Amino acid sequence: MTSTSIWMDVDVMPTAESLVGETECDVAVIGSGIAGISTAYELCKRGKSAIVIDRGRIAGGITSRTSAHLAPLCDDLVSEMVRIKGLEATKLFYDSQAAAVDRIEEIQKNENIDCDFRRLDGYLFQGRDMPADIIEKELDAVRAVGAPVDPLTGLPFNGCENRHVLRYPRQAAFHPLKYLAGVAKACKENGATFFANSPVEEVGEEEGIVTVKVARGAIRAKYAVVATNSSISDRFAIHTKTAPYRTYVMAFEIERGALPDALYWDTEDPYHYVRLQPGPGQTDYVLVGGEDHKSATADDADIRFGKLEAWARSLISVLGKETHRWSGQVLETVDYAGFIGRDPGGSNIYVAMGDSGQGLTHGVMGAMLNTGLILGEDHPWKDLYAPGRIPLKAARNFVAENTTAIKSFAEYVAPGEIGSLDELKPGHGAIVRRGLEKIAAYRDSSGGLHLNSASCSHVGCHLHFNSFETCWDCPCHGSMFSVDGCPINAPAIGPLGEVKE
Repeated sequence: MTSTSIWMDVDVMPTAESLVGETECDVAVIGSGIAGISTAYELCKRGKSAIVIDRGRIAGGITSRTSAHLAPLCDDLVSEMVRIKGLEATKLFYDSQAAAVDRIEEIQKNENIDCDFRRLDGYLFQGRDMPADIIEKELDAVRAVGAPVDPLTGLPFNGCENRHVLRYPRQAAFHPLKYLAGVAKACKENGATFFANSPVEEVGEEEGIVTVKVARGAIRAKYAVVATNSSISDRFAIHTKTAPYRTYVMAFEIERGALPDALYWDTEDPYHYVRLQPGPGQTDYVLVGGEDHKSATADDADIRFGKLEAWARSLISVLGKETHRWSGQVLETVDYAGFIGRDPGGSNIYVAMGDSGQGLTHGVMGAMLNTGLILGEDHPWKDLYAPGRIPLKAARNFVAENTTAIKSFAEYVAPGEIGSLDELKPGHGAIVRRGLEKIAAYRDSSGGLHLNSASCSHVGCHLHFNSFETCWDCPCHGSMFSVDGCPINAPAIGPLGEVKE
């Protein structure tokens, strides 16, 4: 992906090299976002040797595209989670996510990490033309869960003086890559090894040993934790319980003190979220996100950014110039909790996926959970997040999300988006039909053509071009590919099939 977030000027582990040859450790951690690095940290601190490996640069994936809210309450509404999972499970969810925020606070303090961590109030507010009873139902649900909450009227946005609001104390925010740079440094000091630019081609298990293979080497380990945003160890089953969504974020300058430092999000669908990030001198940045949609079902980023900016400027009249815009991907699970724990298909392979828009807290909480399970502990969160669970009360969500795959395969009988390659302009990508074949075609700025199969190498879903990020997106399970056909986001491991011009 080509956009640049406000966090990406931090290189978490610039000295990490590619894996060449064979090496061994107690636990191989595949994926170097917050879930992977946090897992390595927890393991190292408890005496286990760990190797972290990533297909790209360390912490260069989806974690670098977050808005970095640290909010332990279900952001799909607590009342909805109670409906799907019940009150006791929702209480456990809140406790686990709050424990993750506490753990981040503890680690950055213990390791002396300068990452702008601070505790903040969070405000859920009534969206435009949205009924007030959403806030009332949410208040009842949050109180039942036992989380601290205060009902208010109004917040410091234009035209919101009479909106119904819930205030959640002791939420938090930080700079995620500054934090991970400090955590990765602590991991190295405790014996962990990092390998970058080493795409994993296979994860196998035999006679109690897990082997992680790359092009020019392999890792042999007692255990593996697959923390690749969307798992590469499970081919299909776990992916039917998640759905990829594209989300958009913009950053604007603002004079320090012009807006209270807090987290803000509304009840609109799709919802919007706002937070501040310290900037240079007397300037801060306002991060504004939202306008989510199912991945690969729209290619209108400019329109969505336009809506985001219009929404933000209508509420915050003192916004300055735009400084950054980027997009990321979240994996929504059918029951709002991630899939973390032992992979049902293996004995010594563990997974961490399904962030449901709360990837930072899921990542840290998942590191705590998987580390405990690897060490043989009976963990109170294990059933809530068990990868093999069948969430029966979420059947409606399961059916709704999995219609995407049916629609995707049906696209193979549809015409191409353009009639011939001659119509393809420089800097553009489109699907072209050639007989029975569908081709993902991109023409670069010099006029060169890049032709690949339009079939995702994961399970064959029909790809779509993402013109903002200049990549091919899969609507079914969240795989992404460069215009050259190389996978840049899991679950796909292999490249797209090559097509002759």
